[in-house]
Amino acid sequence: MFSIEDVVLPALEKPLYWLGAVTAAWLSLCSVYRLLAGFKVWVLGNGLLVSPTKLGKWAVVTGATDGIGKAYAEELARRGFSIVLISRSQEKLDEVSKEIGSKCGVETKTIAADFSSVNIYSKIEDGLAGLEIGVLVNNVGISYSYPEFFLSVPNLDNFIDTLVNINITSVCQMTRLVLPQMTERKKGAILNISSASGMYPVPLLTIYSASKAFVDFFSRGLQAEYKSKGVIIQSVLPFFVATKLSKIRRPTLDKPSPERYVAAELNTVGLQTQTNGYLPHAIMGWVSTALLPASILSTHVMGMALSQRARYLKKQKQG
Repeated sequence: MFSIEDVVLPALEKPLYWLGAVTAAWLSLCSVYRLLAGFKVWVLGNGLLVSPTKLGKWAVVTGATDGIGKAYAEELARRGFSIVLISRSQEKLDEVSKEIGSKCGVETKTIAADFSSVNIYSKIEDGLAGLEIGVLVNNVGISYSYPEFFLSVPNLDNFIDTLVNINITSVCQMTRLVLPQMTERKKGAILNISSASGMYPVPLLTIYSASKAFVDFFSRGLQAEYKSKGVIIQSVLPFFVATKLSKIRRPTLDKPSPERYVAAELNTVGLQTQTNGYLPHAIMGWVSTALLPASILSTHVMGMALSQRARYLKKQKQG
């Protein structure tokens, strides 16, 4: 006698076999594609794209006197761009301008502007008038002085306005100023420096994290709008880089110097709309967003923030 299993199982074996074979083939193809794409981005790169001949004579960098901003200004000058440096302190601007001019032999221009204010953009527009801008690096930004609960952030009312003006409004307004001529020439690149903190919520740095998420979404939306116009708009999401803002003094493999980070990031322009900019950071981004469950990541990030907050407050009491 035949049981129902004798009839059903043979009928299922062949479809299940082909389903498994197709799934395995698809996963293999996806893996090969990812490996080839990663090789193209992180080994071959696209460094020849970011040049004055392909994008335009001038590069504009905000927050250009320290850290990542200064590194962008120096690297772009090394590649032959004339540089417009925009930051708050004219004294620091003059120092960086002189340094870049002597090292790279390119033309420089400075514009002193405090991005915590919103009435600066007519002055910046006048300063950029007549320049063929090939690259804009929207780098200026601020974070918390230490991790803190939202309602306990010192001088919260003013802090909200200042952070939004610097981290969000500046990106929108600077883009407004340079994008028209880029679309007219059908070439140019806008690099918006977001943060890995914008890839997922970071408790106790909530306003900062949310502002960087805005920069990321703003960049990706604009890229979809203006890709057909020949303009590259890239969202850059670094993890920790050894800068004053991060309070990291010594570079390591996963916390590179600004110079090392920027040299790697510029090779991704035109290859990735959204990038962590640096291979170790890309691996960290993949692990934190694709592998770790959101609840575990949130608990881990919250624990780190609470620990940093406790150390800061303890140090303040001792001081």
